[in-house]
Amino acid sequence: MRLASRSKNVMPGLVPGIHGLSSPSRNVDGRDKPGHDELRGRRTHRSAFTRFLMTLPAAVVSLFLSCAPALADLKICNRMSYVVEAAIGIDDKAATATRGWFRIDPATCRVVVQGTLSADRILLNARALGVYGASPIPQNGSDMLCVAQDNFVIAAARQCRSGQTQAAFTQITPSRGDDGNFTAYLAEDSEYDDEQARLAGIQRLLLIAGYDAAPIDGVDGPKTQAALAAFLKSRGLPSDTVSSPNLFKTMVEAVQTPSPSGLTWCNDTPHKVMAAVATDDGKSVTSRGWYRIDPRTCLHPDVTGQPRQIFSFAEAIDADNRAVKLKDRPLNWGGDKQLCTRETKFETNEQTDCPARGFVATGFGAVDMSSGGKTLRFAMP
Repeated sequence: MRLASRSKNVMPGLVPGIHGLSSPSRNVDGRDKPGHDELRGRRTHRSAFTRFLMTLPAAVVSLFLSCAPALADLKICNRMSYVVEAAIGIDDKAATATRGWFRIDPATCRVVVQGTLSADRILLNARALGVYGASPIPQNGSDMLCVAQDNFVIAAARQCRSGQTQAAFTQITPSRGDDGNFTAYLAEDSEYDDEQARLAGIQRLLLIAGYDAAPIDGVDGPKTQAALAAFLKSRGLPSDTVSSPNLFKTMVEAVQTPSPSGLTWCNDTPHKVMAAVATDDGKSVTSRGWYRIDPRTCLHPDVTGQPRQIFSFAEAIDADNRAVKLKDRPLNWGGDKQLCTRETKFETNEQTDCPARGFVATGFGAVDMSSGGKTLRFAMP
C-alpha cells in the first residue's frame, strides 16, 4: 500500500475526537446510500460527533488525499473496481476508538465527516465485500485494533472483547485541497478515473457471476457489452439498470442469488460461513479461499475457464472467528479429497506435503457440475 502523503503528523483540527466515535448515531451504516454526495447539496455543519466514514482498499492501492480547514467536510471517492467496507480508527490523547463498517461503491464519492475535527492520528482498515472472495490482498498496517463483524462502535479499541477481533489499521495523514474540503481518492495500481473504475467494477462482478467480461481493464467494448446484456437478461433486470445509482447494490444482490450456471454456495445457517474452492484443470489442482458467505445469502466463487473437476469446502464460524461446533464436532461441509488450506487468505497449486509449506490438509468434496450449474446449500444438521 502506498500513500500520497507520508507525513507522520496529523494537522490539528482534522478528524473527530474519540468522544465523537462513541456517541449515538443513526447513520453508522452508510451502505444504503450510494452516489455522489456533492449532488445532494451542502448541508449544515454539525458537531465533532457526526458521521464517520473513511475507506482503504484491502488490496495494493494508492491513497491520494487532499483536505481543508476545520469545519470542512471530509469526502471519500472510490476509483477502485471493488465495493469496499471500511472502518476508521481515531487516536486521541492516548485512547483509541474504532467505528465501522461503511460501504463505498466504485466511482462514487461520499461526504463522510462533518463538523469540528481533531485527533492525534487517523487510522483506516477496509475489507472487500464477501462476493469478491479471496481478493483483494489485505493491507498490512502496523496498528492492531478491534473490529466486529457487523456495524460497530468500539470506544476502547486496543482491548478486544467477546465478538470482536483484531484487524490491521494503517495510518494516513490528509493534506489540504483547493476546494475547501478533505478528499481521499482510493485507487488501484491501474489508476482508473471514475468512468474506468465504474466499468472495471462492472466487469469484475460479471466475471464472478460467470460471464466473460475479461480482462478487467475499465475499457468498454463489444465483449463487455455482450456479457452485461446477457447478465441483465438472465436475472430479469431492465437495461436501464446500468444507469441507476444503485447499480452495484443491484448487481451484488443478483450475484448472491442462485444461478442456473456455475457453482453457487448458499448459507442457510444463522452463522457466517467461510468457504474454499478448488479446481482441477488436468495438470494441477488449485485451491483458493476464503470466501465469506453471510447468513441467508448466496455467493458465486470466481471459477474461470472449464476445469475438469471442482471441489468445495466450507466451515461455519462464530463472532470470534472460531469454528462452530455441534456436539464437539466442527460444523463444516466437505469430503475426502485432501487439499491444502490455511487460516488466512490463500491460493496454491501445490497439494503435497501441506504442513511443510505452512498449510493444513483439509477434506474437500467433489462437486457434480454435469448439469452445467450446481447450488450447494449449507444448512444446520
